[in-house]
Amino acid sequence: MKSYDAVVIGSGHNGLVSACYLAKAGKSILVLEKSASLGGATTSVKAFKGVDAKLSRYSYLVSLLPDQIIKDLSLNFETIGRKVSSYTPYFDGESDKGLLINSDFDQESRDSLSELTEGDDEAIAWESFYRSIKEFAEVVAPTMLEPVPTESEIKELVDPLTWVELVENTLAQSLNDNFFDDLVKGVVLTDGLIGTFTSADDHLANKCFIYHVIGNSSGQWRVPKGGMGVLVDQLLIRAKQLGVEIVASQEVTSITQGDNNLLIQTQDGKSYKAKVALANCAPRVLERITDFKAPPLRDGSQVKINMVLRELPKLKSGADPKVAFAGTFHVNESYFELEQAFAQASLGQIPDVIPSELYCHTLTDSTILHPDLIAAGYQSLTLFALHLPASLFDKDHDRIKAEVSKRILDGFSEFLERPIESYLAKDSDGHLCIEVKTPQELEKELGLPRGNIFHSDLQFPWKQDGDSRKWGVETSSERIFLAGAGALRGGGVSGIAGHNAAMAALETLARLT
Repeated sequence: MKSYDAVVIGSGHNGLVSACYLAKAGKSILVLEKSASLGGATTSVKAFKGVDAKLSRYSYLVSLLPDQIIKDLSLNFETIGRKVSSYTPYFDGESDKGLLINSDFDQESRDSLSELTEGDDEAIAWESFYRSIKEFAEVVAPTMLEPVPTESEIKELVDPLTWVELVENTLAQSLNDNFFDDLVKGVVLTDGLIGTFTSADDHLANKCFIYHVIGNSSGQWRVPKGGMGVLVDQLLIRAKQLGVEIVASQEVTSITQGDNNLLIQTQDGKSYKAKVALANCAPRVLERITDFKAPPLRDGSQVKINMVLRELPKLKSGADPKVAFAGTFHVNESYFELEQAFAQASLGQIPDVIPSELYCHTLTDSTILHPDLIAAGYQSLTLFALHLPASLFDKDHDRIKAEVSKRILDGFSEFLERPIESYLAKDSDGHLCIEVKTPQELEKELGLPRGNIFHSDLQFPWKQDGDSRKWGVETSSERIFLAGAGALRGGGVSGIAGHNAAMAALETLARLT
């Protein structure tokens, strides 16, 4: 039986980040991955037979990954900024138009808001609101790789009005206080809902919102150059350089604590000893293999659709699709439509109108396509649909999936000159290049309980006064740490949980030596 300083359970990006930090500190590390492939949700795949396009199948954009982690681990990983933040099509009663917001809020953005709202007030409110968010991000983001601050410590550093609007008020209250237009409120609200089944009236939306707007103190969403799989590739290269052992197809079935070591056993009967273990898996998975008690689990609530197109769709509004799809393209995401979809799904009904958002990776980074496809005008398109909890699919999964897919695509096609299906490329067997992933399929393929991409409900990225946790990764065992999205300050493609679990593990290893 081999013995290690640390065993990491799961090879998602957080697990690989933690393994690299620990190995860099001179520790012996083993990573055990239950699947045959490595990388978890942070992978790129050729999803369609005979089509040379490496798609970021699950995770697809980067905001929260600190530059410090890339620097610390010497990763050759680059993200690319998007000029366009979002485009939201709408019908004003006379014609199809669109709200364009650029990443650097400029005159074009102001003019677009003024056209929608027939005045300047909303543009002024937008600038003021997001200026406050940026100041908030500049306080909170730098703490993410440090010991967890208390709520009181963060509150002292933040403008009191901003604290009220982002933390104490519900997002519904703050949006209604700052904006008048229903569509504008919806565009802002989406950051509080991605991957989270909740209403704007629930503080869970505040927590989700904060994670989506603070990354690297700017909150800008960036495109991974070469696809999300490049991050995993670079982490694997670095892990190998540092001497990390990685074994695939090794599902951990139990962790037992002895006097001086942990005993880790796998499904095929292998056993390993380690001084500490880092769980890059959902808390509910950790609960099955040790005595850890997982927090309550809320359903994952999204459907992910990946597509390859022969050409970009033409819009009824006449907007240039190379602009409209370069950022986040909002579909049926007004405040009313978002809240209505949540209410209907909460009653077990498929929403009549399903909110979704799309973006085209290849407009920012064409390297994920073969040069022949680029020359032919092919493009990728990723769609993320909201308010579709796993419970909707529990009975008659395939029939519900088909109906949900139809409603999503029909809703999108309402803004196009032709149905989206007519723009899809075909694979070598003549099938349309489109794949749909439900929460159940995310659970089956990635081990995400109920398809919850955050592993459990997000929490504010600080702790309550009196909380004894130092790094936010601690469990009931002093030798086992959460190194995934379920950790405090976990969630998204960030590596933060992996870094913090490694720091906690190093402190424990120092005490045990």
